[in-house]
Amino acid sequence: MVSALGLRADDAVVLQNSNKLSLRVLPCDVFARVAHSGREVARLEVELAGRLAAAGSPVAALEPRVEPRVYRRDGFAITLWTYYASVRPPEGARTAYAAYADALERLHSGMRELDLEVPHFTDRVEEARQLVASRDQTPALDDEDRALLADTLATRRKAIGERGAVEQLLHGEPHPGNLLHTETGPRFIDLETCCRGPIEFDLAHAPEEVGEHYPGVDPDLHRDCRILMHAMVAAWRWDRDDQLPNGRQMAIEKLSEIRRALDR
Repeated sequence: MVSALGLRADDAVVLQNSNKLSLRVLPCDVFARVAHSGREVARLEVELAGRLAAAGSPVAALEPRVEPRVYRRDGFAITLWTYYASVRPPEGARTAYAAYADALERLHSGMRELDLEVPHFTDRVEEARQLVASRDQTPALDDEDRALLADTLATRRKAIGERGAVEQLLHGEPHPGNLLHTETGPRFIDLETCCRGPIEFDLAHAPEEVGEHYPGVDPDLHRDCRILMHAMVAAWRWDRDDQLPNGRQMAIEKLSEIRRALDR
């Protein structure tokens, strides 16, 4: 398909293969993301990325040599992006966390200027809750852990809602795996998880120290969001259809994180 668009494509290197396939196409050096058609929100991601990049927000840009849209072929939805060579992140933990927080703050600033219809973060919580409630979908989850996840999802969702925090458009999952360190600075990728909610929900996906460098963070709300995030990720990783490498180990680690946080 890339060749049909006038770009030379002799080889493709698999960069990630989980619920979506990510490829580096050579020698044209295009980053391609492939998902089953009908199960993705790629059109929203393309629109959001284009508008944010035009406003100077720190996001990965679409491939400029082709039309910025979703391409469909043989039951798959394909989007084409600029490939960025990776560089070393800033030296020193404090500097790295500050740079992370600055990039996320600039992303949020750009997102506040956009008016797009996106899910609320509680819609994603509900998806996780349904997974936990379904023994067919999460057969390997034992009763004790199932009860912990169900209770955590319910109580933290309620607690966050009762705080009445200001909400805005969010990335949805700005964890380190979705942050590229490039020659032109940090750039966020994978915008298809965008949702609406308090900025603390986004910060919950970043290393905890990033919140210390982000202005105006509510520490109690941040803590509730982090516990909720651990429960959501654990639920997704227990899904029998999850294809993330080492996903089950991540699920176990997230359960431990929840218990440690609740003990504190």
